[in-house]
Amino acid sequence: MTNSNLAAVLLCVSGMVIVGSSVSISQLILDYPHLTGQAARYALAAVVLFALARRFPGLLTGGGPRPGRPTRRELVILTALAATGMAGFNACILIALPHAEPAMVGTVIGAAPLGLALLGPLSLRQRPAGRLVAAAAIVVAGTALVQGSGRADTIGVLASLGAFGGEIAFTLLAAAVLPRLGPVRVAAYSCALSVPLLLLAALPAGEYARLRLPTPTEATTLGYLAAFMTVVAFLAWFTGLRHLGVERAAPLVGLMPIATLLTAAIQAGRPPEIGASAGVLVVALGIAVGLSAHARPVPSPDPAHRMASGSV
Repeated sequence: MTNSNLAAVLLCVSGMVIVGSSVSISQLILDYPHLTGQAARYALAAVVLFALARRFPGLLTGGGPRPGRPTRRELVILTALAATGMAGFNACILIALPHAEPAMVGTVIGAAPLGLALLGPLSLRQRPAGRLVAAAAIVVAGTALVQGSGRADTIGVLASLGAFGGEIAFTLLAAAVLPRLGPVRVAAYSCALSVPLLLLAALPAGEYARLRLPTPTEATTLGYLAAFMTVVAFLAWFTGLRHLGVERAAPLVGLMPIATLLTAAIQAGRPPEIGASAGVLVVALGIAVGLSAHARPVPSPDPAHRMASGSV
């Protein structure tokens, strides 16, 4: 593995670990209106990200120091990313939890590595690599062991599948615009576009009837989630994804529930259950298999190269 590949892997790992370990922090805002709280989180993150893009125009850029504003096609993709991978994902989780046990929801979402390993190459009109699909399947099996099983009714299953689709769309759609816009602008625009969508979804959810100012603890938690779970984690994941590509990054998504499990175990002061510990080892095996696979070329961030090759 080259130094650049290793750096990209470490960035993706960091992004997933931050997200996974922050899940327990999110429990501090369970009493606050969910969708409006997420809108506030993404709004804060967007302000920081746009400030970074303005102050450091060459930071983590794709096709040059100043890629400029998104094209109409890129704006459509970014809006779809915000609608499915962010606003839609949060809405599906909100719908699923009253109808399904958290373990069930987590297990369904935990199948995202397999979906990415299959759909990532297909979106580029390539055949999925058997070794990477096998690695993703191993990660999914390990994730199922970590999350355990759970009960759910029809609404819970459908909403969990919607969250699963949102998790996949988040990475697939980002990968389509990362080569030119770069991680900072993709994260900034997707966060900004998700805010009105979340506020709109909060209307039928009845959140405005109980909207209030957050408590100091809730405000601090939302600030933490905006700074670390969104700005830092998004930039780490998007930067690594831009270099590795969807197919090779897919197994690393399995680290997110592992980080959640280990963080919860540390907070509780006791080791995970045997089944969950076995799941951690299975996920590690799947990731090792995926990282050892032969790398296929990732689309170049150079616009001239993409035009010459006929890719977008």
